[in-house]
Amino acid sequence: MTQELILANATLVMPKETVTGSIVVRKGRIVDVATGRAVPAGAENCDGDYVAPGLIELHTDNLERHMRPRPKVDWPHQAAIVAHDAELASVGITTVFDALRVGSIPSDRRRNYGKYARSVANEILEMRASGALRISHQIHLRAETCSETLVEELAEFGTEDRVGIVSLMDHTPGQRQFMDVAKFEAYVRGKDSMDADGFGEYVDFLYGLHDKFGKRHEEATVAAAKRFGAVLASHDDTTVSQVATSAGYGIHLAEFPTTVEAAQANHTHGIANIMGGPNLVRGGSHSGNVAAMDLAKQGLLDIISSDYVPSSLLLGAVMLGNKWGNMAKGLHTVTAAPAKYTNLEDRGRLEVGLQADLIRFRVTEGVPALRAAWHKGLRSA
Repeated sequence: MTQELILANATLVMPKETVTGSIVVRKGRIVDVATGRAVPAGAENCDGDYVAPGLIELHTDNLERHMRPRPKVDWPHQAAIVAHDAELASVGITTVFDALRVGSIPSDRRRNYGKYARSVANEILEMRASGALRISHQIHLRAETCSETLVEELAEFGTEDRVGIVSLMDHTPGQRQFMDVAKFEAYVRGKDSMDADGFGEYVDFLYGLHDKFGKRHEEATVAAAKRFGAVLASHDDTTVSQVATSAGYGIHLAEFPTTVEAAQANHTHGIANIMGGPNLVRGGSHSGNVAAMDLAKQGLLDIISSDYVPSSLLLGAVMLGNKWGNMAKGLHTVTAAPAKYTNLEDRGRLEVGLQADLIRFRVTEGVPALRAAWHKGLRSA
């Protein structure tokens, strides 16, 4: 890591503006940021390409897609982690919070809802320690309150795991993401080949779980986040009342609020709104909830998450940059903002002394094409 990297004649994406300049990296750190078009000897001439901080992904289910590429197919996990890592690097992500569900339903076999988080977290941490991964991997525990085993699964994690985010999730039908039960039915029956009678029984079963465990699981999740020293996030807030509860728990991140009212209430309480890149790119939510661009137009969108499409992170940020007429503001939603709200003070900005997580990209007809990426000053894509 002694080699010097100089990126010159670049459009540098700073926190509030873009400027033409250069950036110098040594030993994995940014050591100089300067303006001007000069290309010194040994520098890489970026020909005006954007150079921005590496992207920071707070909530992605992409690893699960690699582990289960088809129903009933369990791909070797280490191979899945490597493929997931390489895919994220290829779209400019240099830090990821891998979202792992905690809370399972072992008594019901109608859905593949078994325990997996602890074993997969072990594999991620082992591969991270061995240097096998291209980018930085953090742990994000998705705590499913509508489950049977959440308390026991949370107890398997400790401060040594350095869990970065714990999100409080409740997928009981008829509220939050699936306020429209018909949308939930289409999702579940399409995914699990369930007939109408089976779906009705399944919904009744979930209501029973919520009534029995919901409050206890919610309180256990809040306590676990404090024990880990993790950032606590809400998920799919829909009403002002739900946001008030989130604020009472000390939540600072709201993943995918489903209504304008909830997003507005989050800002009133100083809670940042995270919206999905796929929602932004597609122009709407697949669940029929509020469109990310509508929140962006009202100044209510703070952070983008790629959710289930990794490439949507950079594309969504560029779309926002074009919409707002400020590329720096668009990229802020995937760099400095997620770093700030997860206490990653060493990355997310082009500043001297910070970790050299960088991307170089060009935009053609509104679509960004990644030219290169570096993690801690080393080429990752």
